[in-house]
Amino acid sequence: MTTNEIFIQSALRRLKDYKLLGEKTFEQLDDQQINFQPNEACNSIAVIVKHLHGNMLSRWTNFLTEDGEKPWRNRDEEFELKQLSKAQIILLWNEGWETFLQSLSSLTDNDLTKTVSIRKETLTVIDAINRQIAHYSYHVGQIVFLGKWIKANDWKSLSIPPKGSAAFNEKMMGEKL
Repeated sequence: MTTNEIFIQSALRRLKDYKLLGEKTFEQLDDQQINFQPNEACNSIAVIVKHLHGNMLSRWTNFLTEDGEKPWRNRDEEFELKQLSKAQIILLWNEGWETFLQSLSSLTDNDLTKTVSIRKETLTVIDAINRQIAHYSYHVGQIVFLGKWIKANDWKSLSIPPKGSAAFNEKMMGEKL
């Protein structure tokens, strides 16, 4: 496997982990909670998902041949408050991630040496991927934080629960022996 192929596989693995964190958060929330906006300065989970959806479709449709900011994208509309059901949010989430992951998976070893543009800014394919990893993980972190804040004491940890590090490390070390 080439270094470029290793990079693509690593990016896919990390991004699928972030996708799963979002999905595990959605499982704990209802329609009202997904649309909850803590204050005027904060976006709801629904708004964040609409934004990710728009970004993923725009950036990853014809990724290698067209600018990543498509003329059909209405970014400002992504941030408008509209009550959507949890099912609608999950459909947008899945469509965005499917577009993104299919495009990323289709890249070849030679594609990583190419350049693409986002809003006319020229980027290497590797830089464009890294940019999206940072962007998507940032927003998934917001989704998880909001979910945790909304659920408070009813939140089910998505990783090592509080005061669970020793037990987790013991389990992991036992599995590796």
